[in-house]
Amino acid sequence: MSGSIRISADSTCDLSPEQLSRYDIGIIPLYISLGDESMKDGVEITAQTIFDYVSKTGQLPKTAAPSVADYLDFFRERQTSPNDILIHFTISSKFSSSYQNACIAAAEFENVTVIDSQNLSTGHGHAVMEAAVMKERGAPAEDIVKHVKEIIPKIRASFVLDRLDYLYKGGRCSGVAALGANLLKLKPCIEVVDGEMKVGKKYRGTIDKVLPLYTADKLTGKKMKKDLIFITHTGCSKEIVESVRNKVKELYAFDEIVETVAGSTITSHCGQNTLGVLYIEE
Repeated sequence: MSGSIRISADSTCDLSPEQLSRYDIGIIPLYISLGDESMKDGVEITAQTIFDYVSKTGQLPKTAAPSVADYLDFFRERQTSPNDILIHFTISSKFSSSYQNACIAAAEFENVTVIDSQNLSTGHGHAVMEAAVMKERGAPAEDIVKHVKEIIPKIRASFVLDRLDYLYKGGRCSGVAALGANLLKLKPCIEVVDGEMKVGKKYRGTIDKVLPLYTADKLTGKKMKKDLIFITHTGCSKEIVESVRNKVKELYAFDEIVETVAGSTITSHCGQNTLGVLYIEE
């Protein structure tokens, strides 16, 4: 008797609640620590809690991967039948020990495959959605795994930051660079390349003026999978998100434009008013 294919991911995939429900995607949370208090991403903490904590203390939250024991429990819960096949997607192995811990746990099972998304946020989420849609169409597990491994290098993830203090506090940006960028009103674009974050183009101006320019830079002249693009942000205003949505519509006829709000793990490293457009290039 054959079992079901079950798709799951780390909480860092930042998919919408509707997508998670629609495709029965299981989520295991990473941990966010505010001082001595550890909380589960997406379960016990909100982005506003993080903003308030940083504003009050001047300190960043600390983030941590699920433990091997966490993954063992999670995989057991997801595998409702001994014949169920689990395909789990982690945040990039260059950002976290999630992939390593998940692989150690998966070795205890016969039918668990762990895939390194080599990405974060809805760059990670794109890989998950590719698998979920294939599963719904009846594809066998081996075809799903083969396809997502081929598509992962084509996922384009980038974000523009409104403020640099979170990167600075996290040790990813020098104080001099942060001060200079603030004085010049520079908004850097952070790109995920080969599973790592790199600084791309730096834009000058206010975030509401910069984001349509960034969107045009990312989409103009590209050949992209037209089924889905994400607009993912850390609490941007409706007006800002709508301006980006309108720019996307102007440049390319995607079947679906999905807005998602980044979870607490991503927010902890980016700060408020960060926004990205994330798609798959053909």
